[in-house]
Amino acid sequence: MRVISGRAKGRKLKKVPGDTTRPIMDRVKESLFNILAGTGYITDTRWLDLFAGTGQVGIEALSRGAREAIFLDTARAAVRTIQDNLRHTGLQREAQVLQADAFAYLRQYVGEPFDVIYVAPPQYKGLWAEVMTLLDERPFHYLSPHGIVVVQIDPKEFQELPLRQFHLYDKRRYGNTLLCFYEPVLPDK
Repeated sequence: MRVISGRAKGRKLKKVPGDTTRPIMDRVKESLFNILAGTGYITDTRWLDLFAGTGQVGIEALSRGAREAIFLDTARAAVRTIQDNLRHTGLQREAQVLQADAFAYLRQYVGEPFDVIYVAPPQYKGLWAEVMTLLDERPFHYLSPHGIVVVQIDPKEFQELPLRQFHLYDKRRYGNTLLCFYEPVLPDK
């Protein structure tokens, strides 16, 4: 596990102790950032990394020029790991790490909208669908008008969701990892 590109390129990242997290594979992370590189979703953007685990997706975004990343995880060991990884990469100034429940955080959120929300919850619990349903209630409260949500799940978990405010515009499968890309439906002018 390492930072692939940018200011912290090549820095190794710690894993969360135990087996409660499933870090994104480097090749999947590299593919994700190759997809995002040409779309303007990296440089000078705000990221929310939900169920952050090791923090490696938000850290990769910061390394490549994101302005800010907020990392959320409920596990104390994950929070410590993210903090250690941020210190090791020298990216802690642009980051905020919170030990918090993703749903409570979103329900109480007041602040600047994010450009990218990355959702990588524990598998097979339907949490990704719950997050998308919550975001669908007030998409522009959480996202900038041209922001996106990227969901990382096992392909067996995928289901079409009855979302009114979001549109699934891309899906990419990498072995047992599926990345789903959602964008808000912009109101007619």
